[in-house]
Amino acid sequence: MQKLTAASPETHSPDLVAENLAALQALFPELITEGADGVAVNIDVLKALVGDKTVSDADEKYGLNWHGKRRARQLALTPSTGTLRPCPEESVDWDTTQNLMIEGDNLEVLKLLQKSYAGKVKLIYIDPPYNTGKDFVYPDNFQDNIKNYLELTGQTGEGGRKLSSNTEASGRFHTDWLNMMYPRLKLARNLLREDGVIFISIDDSESDNLRKLCDEIFGSENFINAVSVNMKNIAGASGGGEDKRLKKNVEFCFIYARSYDALTPLKKAYDYIPIEDLVQQYRDEGVSWKYTSVLTNPGEKKYAGATVDGDGNEIRIYARTGPVIKSISQLMREERLSEAETYRKYAKYTFQTAMPQSSIRPRIMSKCQSLGLKHDLYSIEYVPKTGRNKGVVYEQFYKGENFRLFAWLGDVAEEIKGRLFKKELQGTYWNYASETKNLTKEGDTPFPNGKKPLALLHRLLELDGDTDAVILDFFAGSGTSGHAVMARNVIEEANRRFILVQMPEPLHDDDDQTAAIQYCDFLSKPPTIAELTKERLRRSGKKIREDNPLFAGDLGFRVFKLDSTNILEWDPDRDKIAETLEASIEHLKRDRTEQDILFELLLKLGLDLCVPIETQKMEGSAKQVHELHSIGGGSLLICLSKSIPQDDVEALAHSLVAWHQELKPAGDTTVVFRDSAFADDVAKSNITAILQQHGLETVRSL
Repeated sequence: MQKLTAASPETHSPDLVAENLAALQALFPELITEGADGVAVNIDVLKALVGDKTVSDADEKYGLNWHGKRRARQLALTPSTGTLRPCPEESVDWDTTQNLMIEGDNLEVLKLLQKSYAGKVKLIYIDPPYNTGKDFVYPDNFQDNIKNYLELTGQTGEGGRKLSSNTEASGRFHTDWLNMMYPRLKLARNLLREDGVIFISIDDSESDNLRKLCDEIFGSENFINAVSVNMKNIAGASGGGEDKRLKKNVEFCFIYARSYDALTPLKKAYDYIPIEDLVQQYRDEGVSWKYTSVLTNPGEKKYAGATVDGDGNEIRIYARTGPVIKSISQLMREERLSEAETYRKYAKYTFQTAMPQSSIRPRIMSKCQSLGLKHDLYSIEYVPKTGRNKGVVYEQFYKGENFRLFAWLGDVAEEIKGRLFKKELQGTYWNYASETKNLTKEGDTPFPNGKKPLALLHRLLELDGDTDAVILDFFAGSGTSGHAVMARNVIEEANRRFILVQMPEPLHDDDDQTAAIQYCDFLSKPPTIAELTKERLRRSGKKIREDNPLFAGDLGFRVFKLDSTNILEWDPDRDKIAETLEASIEHLKRDRTEQDILFELLLKLGLDLCVPIETQKMEGSAKQVHELHSIGGGSLLICLSKSIPQDDVEALAHSLVAWHQELKPAGDTTVVFRDSAFADDVAKSNITAILQQHGLETVRSL
């Protein structure tokens, strides 16, 4: 017997409002929308449905609208009050690497990166949270997002704010997701180069909204493709369905350019299949494999005549006498080679014949017939107007009285590390189902549902083709993007850099994430996704180095963590104004290091977080040591000593001047000190005057 409690639905009267809304939705689905407090009725639509003539279409316009859009737009424009604090102890090759892994709320991080990286990122890939009805990890506080982030991650308050569920029953199910995505995509667009491109993975729950959102932010004219990505096979005839729906096995990847006109054409996407595997597959399936003939000798070439193409350009025709054509199997016997070895040796000369639908072939046939030619093999030379041979003299072969065109295996195959692969051109359907079978083992990092296969990221990098690009992923997850960049750099001897951003989202002890939590135990760190990201980068970089000992490229990364600014806010105590003023003389937080302040300066001045930094030490009076930092080869000189005695002012100034002359930077140099380091304004004036006498005009203080 079920016990009735105060919470039991049977003890409450019917929810008439909910019933009325359900009835309206059943009759008129277009009436129901999402409002400030959840499910709402669109009054204008209701009036139109009942024929109310007061409704006009004056305010109607094409586009995607939702409650909170104005605030989401404003959020993207609101400056961040945070900073990024360096963590060398969690990094790999801190002094030399050009890669970044940033732990923090990606909205605030994207704001902080604006000045240093605007217009510098070539490729962005993101796999944002799918709107699946689970806890939402980006509950933006529109007033103070830094405070929101610190509470969420348990750095303030009582161990972190509780997340609210964004279930499909919520009246703001789509609204919350759109409010999360809009400002992040707006900021991401600013970071893209003019010829940059963004790839976004998504499932069908928000695909239509994401498409409209991207059309607005990037411009519909900059839409490139929507790729369907098969991520799982359906498990046979007994495979489970999804309630009344078909089982999902396809996700999507939207591709947008920063500027379609500036974008370099994406390279063609291919699947690479070993020739011997493909030939065996054809045999097993009883399908005829056509590439079995080899033109071992093209014969003597004799000019026979000429015709013209549709534009009147010359096509020269040659008759071939004494050609030699052998089969692959015959060559295997004669040269005692394996099938794979034979194909690799003769790939350029192996062919199949086809009946092409082109205007050239009938012109050649007609010309040869008019000349009374009867040869078994012909070749032509002409300059194609399109295609990969556009603008250069190209040779084609034709066989027999029907003039069947030779299609060469070498044109659709590629040799990679001594092995021949057939290239299968892919369009907007990509099959990665086989790549997900061992997905949990990739990068030696367990991760809950959502991990993307390395092969997918390899393809995106290959499509872009820029080997010196900056790659950004601000929903980094387990770090697949960073892993792929390092691995791709080895394959292509490239110099791509990555910037990864990941929220330190806590892992939960459930069936999906238990393995990930156990994985984090040995790190002596809280079990968060950000810890998984860093550890995967460490392990994958180490494995790549072991497998490629001669590779001298970058397999490291610098770790930074989002935090509140190093600068104290002015918060006077009106009852103790004298004490407040005295305490405010030093306006930098006492618990922050010199390195913390140094990198906040880089962000504020718009410098790369991986810019070269040199440090020298100068011994001052009373055995005090002053550290001097040169940023970017001398474009910025910094001394952050907490105290610069009067006796040290002149010596410090001359040390900076001497170093500046040694470095010889190309442009102007800025010198920065702590304002509170000087005893008085006289000391500040003295050091400024000395520096200006030697050409260092720009002197600033914190």
